[in-house]
Parts: sequence; C-alpha cells; structure tokens
Amino acid sequence: MYRTNTCGELRLSDNGKTVTLAGWVQRTRKMGGMTFVDLRDRYGITQLVFNEAVDKELCDKANRLGREFCVQVTGQVNERSNKNAKLPTGDIEIIVDKLVVLSSSLTPPFTIEDNSDGGDDIRMKYRYLDLRRSPVRKNLELRHRMTILIRNFLDTRHFMEVETPILIGSTPEGARDFVVPSRMNPGQFYALPQSPQTLKQLLMVAGFDRYFQIAKCFRDEDLRADRQPEFTQIDCEMSFVDQDDVIDLFEDMARHLFKEIRGVELPKLQQMTWVEAMKRFGSDKPDLRFGMEFVELKETFAGRGSFSVFDEAKYIGGICVPGCAEYSRKQLNELTDFVKRPQIGAKGLVYIKYNADGTVKSSLDKFYTQDDLLAVKQAMNAKDGDLVLVLSGDNVNKTRGQLCSLRLEMGDRLGLRDKNTFKCLWIVDFPLFEWSEEENRLMATHHPFTMPNMDDLPLLDDHPEKVRAKAYDFVCNGIEVGGGSLRIHDTQLQERMFEVLGFTKERAEAQFGFLMNAFKYGAPPHAGLAFGLDRFVSIMAGLDSIRDCIAFPKNNNGRDVMLDAPGTLDQKQLDELQIKVDLSQENA
Repeated sequence: MYRTNTCGELRLSDNGKTVTLAGWVQRTRKMGGMTFVDLRDRYGITQLVFNEAVDKELCDKANRLGREFCVQVTGQVNERSNKNAKLPTGDIEIIVDKLVVLSSSLTPPFTIEDNSDGGDDIRMKYRYLDLRRSPVRKNLELRHRMTILIRNFLDTRHFMEVETPILIGSTPEGARDFVVPSRMNPGQFYALPQSPQTLKQLLMVAGFDRYFQIAKCFRDEDLRADRQPEFTQIDCEMSFVDQDDVIDLFEDMARHLFKEIRGVELPKLQQMTWVEAMKRFGSDKPDLRFGMEFVELKETFAGRGSFSVFDEAKYIGGICVPGCAEYSRKQLNELTDFVKRPQIGAKGLVYIKYNADGTVKSSLDKFYTQDDLLAVKQAMNAKDGDLVLVLSGDNVNKTRGQLCSLRLEMGDRLGLRDKNTFKCLWIVDFPLFEWSEEENRLMATHHPFTMPNMDDLPLLDDHPEKVRAKAYDFVCNGIEVGGGSLRIHDTQLQERMFEVLGFTKERAEAQFGFLMNAFKYGAPPHAGLAFGLDRFVSIMAGLDSIRDCIAFPKNNNGRDVMLDAPGTLDQKQLDELQIKVDLSQENA
C-alpha cells in the first residue's frame, strides 16, 4: 500500500495514528536539528517533521530531498505547536520514521506554487508540472464537476448521450476545416467536425428525440483568448419542440449550474432581439453588468454647427461615462489612441466634458455653441461631472462595433466588469444571413440548416438580408456561451436556403445530399443548442482565457509547445499517403 491517507485529509481527530503518505516535495526547511518538509498531492499539503536527535540518518536523507521529489513516508500524526490556519491540515504534522524516495526530480523550471514565477510559454512547455499547481488543478476539478452536473441534469430530462464520428466529410460552409488524409483512399480526405450539427439532426430523424454529447470540435481559425483549435461543446438536440421549449430547458440548466457551482440564483432571463442589442450596445453579446448604453446623436447634431465629419456621417453615437469629466488630456489622448488601433479602426474620438461646476469643455468647441452641447447633454441624459464620448462613421454596424469596444474599455477602466457578478440574457431574432466581404456573398449567420422566421418567408428570394432566423444565443457577461436554432426539416425549404447561399444543385447534393435524403423519411420538427464548455467553465472560474481550464491547450499560434505539434511527417508516411510537400518557400 503506497498510502493510507492523502495529504489533504488528516485532522486533529487523527492525532496519534500511524499513517503512510505519498506525494511531491513542495519545499524543505532546516531549523537547527529539525527538518520540515511540505508534502503535496492533488488533495492538499501536509507538514512532515524529521528530528536529527531521534534519527540522524533519516534526517540527513530528508535534507537531501529536492523540490518535486516523489516520496513515500510513514509516521505518526501529531498536533502542531505552531498551527497554520491557511491549511486545512494546518493543525497537525507527521513525525516521520520512514522515508522512501520513489523518484528523484530535476530542479523544475518554475516554482510549483499558487503564484508561480513561470511565464505562459514555459508553463505551457512543462504543462504537466503546471498542472500540479493548485489554481490550475482547481480549474480542472471545476470542469469535471460541471460536466457531471450537466450529464446528470440532462439525464433527468430524458436526454441520451450518443457519440458521433470524429472523421467525417468536409463542409466548407463556415470556419475552415482541419483535414485528415486517408491512406486507404489516396487523394481523399476526412475532416474533423466543427460541430456534430448534421449528425445530431440525423439522430432526430432516427427518432432519438433528445440527444446530448460532450463533444470535441475543431476549427482552423485565428485564435483569441476565448478560442482554441480544438474545443468542447455541450451539444444538444431535441425533437417536437419550439424555440421557447429549448430556451426554457437550457435556462433551467444554466440556473442549476450557477446555483451549484457559484451559489448564485439566476432570475428569469430577459430576451433581447439582435436589432435592439446592436442599437443599445453595438454587440450581439452585450455585457449588462454596467450601463453606458448607446445614444444615437445624428438628429441631435443635425442643423447645428459646421463639423463636416458629423454632417457627412451616417451614424453618430455616444456613451455617457459617469463621473469622468475630470479626465485629463493625457487620459483622453489614451482613449483616442485606443479607438484608432487597427483592431478597432476608428478615425478619431470626440469628447464632451460636463464639468461639476456646470461648465462644458469639448473637442468640438470651435464647431458648436454651448447651447448645442447642452442639447447633447439632454439627449445623453448626462449629469454634471459626466464625460460623453462620441464616435461617427459611414458604416453603421462597424461604428457601433467601435463604440462597443470603447464602452468595454471604459467598463474595465472603471472596474465595472466584476467577475463575481453574472448578468445573463438570450439574444433572439438574428438575421438569417450576413454579408461576407471575404466571400463577396451572403453567408448563413449561424449555419445553413437554421429555420427562417416563417413570417419572413416572402422576403427569402428578393430581400434575404431582411429575413430573421429562429435562432438564439445565451450570453453571459459579454461572452457568447452558447447558441442554437430551430432546424429546417423540410427538403424543399432546405433547397431554397442552399439556392440563396449560392449553392448549385450539384454542390448541395454532394455536400449535404445525405441530410436532404434523410428529410424525405419523416423528419420531425427539431431544434438544438450547444454551449461552449471551455467558455462556461472559464466564466465560473473567473478566468481571462479558456486555456486555463483546458488540460493541454494550444498557444496563440495554435501550437502545442509541449508536444511540439504540429510537426513534419517522415517521408515514408508522406509516400504512404501519396502527399507531396512543397518546401521551396520554407527553404527560401
């Protein structure tokens, strides 16, 4: 038996017991003739005591222990004279009479402590050491607990967990696929699933009624803090339901998770249309933890002053920042530089300071009178001491997006985005299509299987951009945590969708013929939703990046620096796959 107890469970009630522990050396301290060792495992830390006066050889052996040595000890539980209130085991220690070194360790490249001295790169390279740290381990424990709660919740609602294939056919409509060459079918490729979308729809045709899966998904896209090349979805589908059925059930699941994990009681969530969200917050995932809602100022400025930028703009919008009229020139310049960053792309920033003494100071003083600026104050519902920030532009949604970035920046600066406050809502009535500059055509906002709002069907041929989708997103604290839609289950309507998206009949048949044929065999009305498990866990844990709740994540370049992947293949492997690699650019 390697251990009778873990390093986190012994208490004063165990005083006098002989126990065996196993774990890793956190640190050693020599004080006179005594040596103290902190032994750590997944469950906690226990202090070990070696007494030179009792057993010098054993004490010398303890003094030779290095950080992260894996050891086994046997000894007696003893009450500590100097208790450590910060540790659950801080009332006891182990008086060791036997020490076995199970495995020695090199000096680790960073400290295995809560506040490590290792940067992101080095900790990712030695991720197996980073996972020994308590904060990282707790994130994975939280993830485990959430998946258990989710499985149990869905099981009680009659959902069946079904595994769908990882090697499937490529569906280029959407993000880029990761592709896998087939040795047995030279020149042909599998794709890794971006989601199990069509497969779960086929399960509905098969009569499974309620499906779920904790599903691995893969997208070859640019990375951010909330994206990874491979990620995990809580993937669900239901038959014989409408939009309200899906929203009600999964709102209950979210409410259950928040209560069990964070002790937070979520109220009944509001539903906000996409149009309203864009108008009020410039985003389809608005952060409701603070105000600063947009106010459109085009009419307020119309016919006043002589500022050509505003006169020619299609959209003028402002936010009111409470109590910030005292912002200095330096701070205002910083905000101007912020909105001019390439990621945001604004050409400039206008400010109006409504000072506490009732005076007004603005970057527009030479273009507008004080009465004009007071009209803006009224439109913005600003008070003395407030700062109004204004952006304008020719592209309405683009300018709103820029103003959204500025709003979030001000929320961060003022400490209004508290990670322990949770504001959730549903966004509904998305546009069914969106224009892609890259593709120079309409694309499905979510995916091509989303049901149009039946009231908008007459617009599908001549004004598809006006058609609303029966789609819904679950948003929490400005993060899209999940989303779904009612699905098309009628072959003819699905064919019309493909036509609007520019598919030829041949292309639609080649890519989705299996689904279209399945619909001919009594497809039920069905709908679904998928939560991003990584994002959900990161919100619950108060993390800035989903990488911190994934056991072995990729870095911002999509690389696994621990496994050094992706990497090259041996020529023999390439020959078997009949793949030729052009290394001319790399050699150049």
